[in-house]
Amino acid sequence: QLVESGGGLVQAGGSLRLSCAVSGRTFSWYAVGWFRQAPGKEREYVAGVSRTGRNIYYKESVKGRSTISRDNANSAVHLEMNSLQPEDTAVYYCAAKYRVTEDVRSDGYDFWGQGTQVTVSS
Repeated sequence: QLVESGGGLVQAGGSLRLSCAVSGRTFSWYAVGWFRQAPGKEREYVAGVSRTGRNIYYKESVKGRSTISRDNANSAVHLEMNSLQPEDTAVYYCAAKYRVTEDVRSDGYDFWGQGTQVTVSS
């Protein structure tokens, strides 16, 4: 089970920290990613962290203002986003995939959370 938290309404230029709590699985064997979907748009891959944290991916538009991190002790992944803009408004989903490698590509995510809304006002 994956449960997201930390979404909300924030003004442009503000920050949010999204969290994804993972239960029911051996956390260290799973890569975890964050996706988002805005109304009328396709889902896009925002960030991902491999099973050990060795590999990290950021979508170009969030690179430099976002940090994804793993908290293995608590089976959680966090995505901190700064300098938020209205175009960051979307439902953000946490997803996980079982991997023995350090794969952090956008495909293959099997398990999904319910999503958390992020709204950035201008």
